[in-house]
Amino acid sequence: MQCSMLNTMSTETAPTNLTVNPLEDLQVTLNPDGTLNRDRFVFPDTSATPDPTPPTISVLSKDVTINSSHNTWVRIFLPRHALCSEEKLPLIVYYHGGGFIVGSAASTIFHEFCVTLASELSAIIASVEYRLAPEHRLPLAYDDAVEALHWVKTTRDEWLADHTDLSTCYLMGTSAGGNLAFHAGLRASASHHDLEPLKIRGLILHQPFFGGTQRTPSELRLANNQTLPLAASDLMWELSLPIGVNRDHEYCNPVVDGGFKLSEGLDKMRSLGWRILVTGYDGDLLIDRQGELAKLLKEKGLSVVSDFTEGGFHMIDLLEPDKSKPLVQTLKTFM
Repeated sequence: MQCSMLNTMSTETAPTNLTVNPLEDLQVTLNPDGTLNRDRFVFPDTSATPDPTPPTISVLSKDVTINSSHNTWVRIFLPRHALCSEEKLPLIVYYHGGGFIVGSAASTIFHEFCVTLASELSAIIASVEYRLAPEHRLPLAYDDAVEALHWVKTTRDEWLADHTDLSTCYLMGTSAGGNLAFHAGLRASASHHDLEPLKIRGLILHQPFFGGTQRTPSELRLANNQTLPLAASDLMWELSLPIGVNRDHEYCNPVVDGGFKLSEGLDKMRSLGWRILVTGYDGDLLIDRQGELAKLLKEKGLSVVSDFTEGGFHMIDLLEPDKSKPLVQTLKTFM
């Protein structure tokens, strides 16, 4: 059985009515050596569009290497109007979703979302390509996420150097990218002086991906939903967490023990005056986890905006782009 090679995780609270095969759902195959075959993964890629000549392109994009030894890079999205203006634009460092095991900054679904963000928010988006598990388990993706911030600080790339207001930066991520933005933020807050003149103003956690060994009501209610079934969520954590730990590790479950292991980082975020936006939908099995995190952050004294909406599902803003307008309005208000 393919899954026999995975970490041993707590199953004492696992539902007995799971009907989804997670490998088939994600259209990936676990190889005998523990690596993942992603050849059948459902999301296609889109190439960057750096050429400003076509007048119909409102947002330009290009790929720039961060660390060639790790094969990490960033896709920068630049609103066309910035080329004809001296105005410096805010920066959003974006981390894509995919449960830490699939997806790319080049995936069409994330590319198009970043185009929308750049256009609607009049911001520069730096979408980070980080290493994936199980070949590169956590915390390596967190390492890549923070390395990208230091790259932004020092790069001479003209799009960023000429058009970015480094004093107005937000870390944003969708799903697993929201988890990345959160943990990268914890690290960045501890070394914020080393990132100057880059100044982070806050975090945008868009349907962030968290978990735990004890099932929440939303996980039980939506265990077999189509966009993120519980079996797929469990598989993602089994493949991405450090070997030998369970879903109550702080990478997965930040609210364990009242967030004790993260207290220092959260205190630092508060002292820096960071603002945090947490968004979610009631059709997403993760919504209870997202609500728990927002509650913990508020209890720790951070400035938190919770935007939990009825009627949506996991990654609805990307899978059905015409329904992203409320989110865009929330981001405009927040930023």
